[in-house]
Amino acid sequence: MIAIRRLAALSGLLVLGVLGGCASGPQSLYYWDGYQQQVYQRFDSKSSTEEQIAALEASVQKARAADRTLPPGFHAHLGMLYADVGKLDQVRQQFETEKALYPESATYMDFLMRKFDK
Repeated sequence: MIAIRRLAALSGLLVLGVLGGCASGPQSLYYWDGYQQQVYQRFDSKSSTEEQIAALEASVQKARAADRTLPPGFHAHLGMLYADVGKLDQVRQQFETEKALYPESATYMDFLMRKFDK
């Protein structure tokens, strides 16, 4: 009788352990941290360009601290925001970062950099 109770208790713990391990789910490939909302706000004009830059820069710091990768387009978007406020050196830096992280964006990033070099 005691052996059956122990077996039942161990079985219950095993089931809880298996279910608990599955609770976290898979981790996203990219660190989004509100990026999608920032893009929406860019076109919705609910926040200033400076506020959007500050939010994205904070996301960069959080991603670095968590050792996570920011999504494609993040640095390009940040570069365009920098262009709006006239920080052309940071525009180039963000576009170069986008190219380095996502080589498939090189043609478009080069095109945009030529536009800002004029």
